[in-house]
Amino acid sequence: MNKANKKNTFSNHVSELRKRLIISVITILISGIITFIFHKDILEFLLNPPNGLTYFQTTKPIYTELTEYISVAIKVSIYVGILISSPVVFLQIILFLSPGLKKNEKIFLYLSIPIVYVTFGLGLIFGLYVLFPPAIKFLITFGSDIATPYIRIGNYISILISLLGWMGLIFQTPLIMFILGKLKIINSIKIKRFRRYFWVVSFILGAIITPTFDPVNQTLVAIPIILLYEIGFILVWIINRGTKEK
Repeated sequence: MNKANKKNTFSNHVSELRKRLIISVITILISGIITFIFHKDILEFLLNPPNGLTYFQTTKPIYTELTEYISVAIKVSIYVGILISSPVVFLQIILFLSPGLKKNEKIFLYLSIPIVYVTFGLGLIFGLYVLFPPAIKFLITFGSDIATPYIRIGNYISILISLLGWMGLIFQTPLIMFILGKLKIINSIKIKRFRRYFWVVSFILGAIITPTFDPVNQTLVAIPIILLYEIGFILVWIINRGTKEK
């Protein structure tokens, strides 16, 4: 390949990358703007999740700075906008990479989009419905006999977004292990050997992720991490077994 062809190839890659980035950014902006229009409904849902967190039914959170509420509204709109537009963003990444991929690799990546979306959604549901309500209840009632809690909306939303984000990422564990198994970076023997250490890591992550320091909520985080690890182990074991049979 001569210099002219190399230059044209590089130029084509840059042009294609620019195109995919523009589509992704525009999609995120449109999703964020639409989400901002409905930010009050989203915040009301987050403040009163259907799992029975009733604290904000009788009182409202406060904000102590003039820009705090609008900052929260923009932050929530951005995060929800990214979540809504993520399938389009993932598709743009795949379309950019597709010229250098084999047919079976393209199929795998296309199939991974709904899998990532579903598993991330399951993580959000688990965090919002199972983990977050008891954690917030614990934080509100822990010192309520000594002091009256006045909850800032910015602090509440930051804790919630952080928790949901972590749970969404953690629920990708089986898929990541499956991909690493496919690439032969890990195998079921290595995973089995690391299992005892991962149990310890799971409880350490539980202590880091949960906003409380009580062992109950930390265990609520650690148990699904361990279960997801075991699901990943089964998937990698199936891959290894299929490889041996061939």
